[in-house]
Amino acid sequence: MIRWHGWIAWALMAGLAAPLGCSPDSGTKDRTAGGPASDANATGSATGTATEAPTMVEMLDELPPLPTHWIADPPVAAGAPPVDDAMLRDPFADRSRWLHYVGDHRGHRHSPITSLTKKNVAKLQVVWAMPTGTQQQFEVSPIVYGGVMYVSTSYNRILALDVKTGAILWRYDHPLPADMKPCCGPVNRGVSIAGDTILMATLDARLLALDRRSGAILWNTEIFDYAKGYSATSAPFVYASAAGTLAVVGVAGGEYGIRGFFDAYDVATGKRVWRHFTIPTAGEPGIETWAGKSYETGGAPAWTQGAYDAETDTLFWTTGNPAPDFNGDERAGDNLYSNALLAVDAKTGARKWHFQFTPHDVWDYDGNTQIYLVEVELDGKKIPAIAQANRNGYFYLIDRRDGKFLRATQYVEQMNWATIGADGRPVLNAGVAPTEEPDQRVCPGNMGGMNGAWSGSYDPARQLSFIPTIEACQHFMKGIAVYSEGAPFMAGTPDTIDAAAGKAYGHVSAVDVATGEIRWRAKERFPLMAGAVSTAGGLVFTGNLEGEALALDADTGEVLWRFRMGGGVRSQPIVFELGGRPYLAIGSGSWATTDAFLAGLDRIPEGGHLFVFALPES
Repeated sequence: MIRWHGWIAWALMAGLAAPLGCSPDSGTKDRTAGGPASDANATGSATGTATEAPTMVEMLDELPPLPTHWIADPPVAAGAPPVDDAMLRDPFADRSRWLHYVGDHRGHRHSPITSLTKKNVAKLQVVWAMPTGTQQQFEVSPIVYGGVMYVSTSYNRILALDVKTGAILWRYDHPLPADMKPCCGPVNRGVSIAGDTILMATLDARLLALDRRSGAILWNTEIFDYAKGYSATSAPFVYASAAGTLAVVGVAGGEYGIRGFFDAYDVATGKRVWRHFTIPTAGEPGIETWAGKSYETGGAPAWTQGAYDAETDTLFWTTGNPAPDFNGDERAGDNLYSNALLAVDAKTGARKWHFQFTPHDVWDYDGNTQIYLVEVELDGKKIPAIAQANRNGYFYLIDRRDGKFLRATQYVEQMNWATIGADGRPVLNAGVAPTEEPDQRVCPGNMGGMNGAWSGSYDPARQLSFIPTIEACQHFMKGIAVYSEGAPFMAGTPDTIDAAAGKAYGHVSAVDVATGEIRWRAKERFPLMAGAVSTAGGLVFTGNLEGEALALDADTGEVLWRFRMGGGVRSQPIVFELGGRPYLAIGSGSWATTDAFLAGLDRIPEGGHLFVFALPES
């Protein structure tokens, strides 16, 4: 097993190659579906003096560049009406569709499908499967509408696929610069849909809109200059408010000392409606929580999805770690609004309130795992709340009306970094802060617990949240903080001692949201880094790093079905129904670097592969 620490781990995590299988030509030049026929022929023979035959490499160099865009002509799914505001607010009124990364505006990732049950789930069979043609993490959550499945892959490839057959209807490969700066792999977690538009955020910090029927580019907006360390990896969050139909997207780049923010864009035009910075500047509330001018390089990225309360027209968003990650000496204070839950006016982006999970974070705990809008009864009163399994190992319940702390309970098995006080602030245990020569095993490690790179799910009938979890404690090494624009700014690193010793493992934990009680744990040999989806039929679907898709009993955690897909599972499964027949879509394909870093697992091959399962038609 490899022990990953110091600059070696960071070099492997950040040293990304140019896109594989996505050689850019003119960028957005339209091509007919299926790609053009090659017009590259072998050169004719020369006359006169004999010359040396060209090598294979020389001949390949003479070929024209590969296309990056294949549009559908004629358009596909043209008979399906545009996805309107009513559909976005009630996405499961038609069970043949999946319209949001998190399932619905509440963030539940819970399917109403009842035709897939504990008794018949073992009969699931592969309907079709398709390789993505790209390497590293395949973290997608597909969108399904009008008989078409829209899938994004690593390196910003989009595929429109026939739901029943898997046939490629159109494809777009976003040309990416060789010097892009994503932190932790060239991932994209999914696209979004609104009207007749498919939206994708990109690794070079752009937001794209494509026609859902043809794949033609509608608009292409720069979010920020990627060369300064910005990128975007998550699916835009789409909702309709008084300001129109908006797509909200946040930026990644906390490991580069950016100033975090999330934006709202008009879906029809691509114009920015508002921007909400996650770090204050001089004269703004919260600036007193940053020593000196440390706020200028403070991080607090906003790269995951939020939730939306239509009744109050409030958008809830979460933020990540302050920068630098592991040395907080120069940024003394709580470092608002990093590691926080923010409530903003959905029309204007103005902040209503905040709650900070981990003030002055020096463990890279972030605060941006998935949030659920829930209704809970406390002291005989029903309270609208937000629930979250935080990366720091605690499951939080926050009053969503005003940000009041209600409760935090431990959901990881191994916890020693802090306890939580009555006001919601952590009370640190001795010896847990990073040092130059660490010897304290700190739990959880820097990736959690839960992590914003994958999703959990919430079953409102059972009031259970299902959390795929890492158990991999670490040493935290403190380094020197030197900022240079566009360069990594971490000032230390975790030492993955549990992974190196073969002690890292994982589980899905079912947490009772009303009480914080752990109902059951389904343990796996290695950390779990795949998303989850629950169903009204009493099932929870996820996957493991050994390459298996899993179906669990929502009441007991018993594994009812396993299917080996090959690559480690990092995707977000979805469940939908066509003609009364239930379907499950889930992707395989992890990244050997993160698998080894967190799990000590280095033998599973890379390469994305999408699988679609269904019950037999009979």
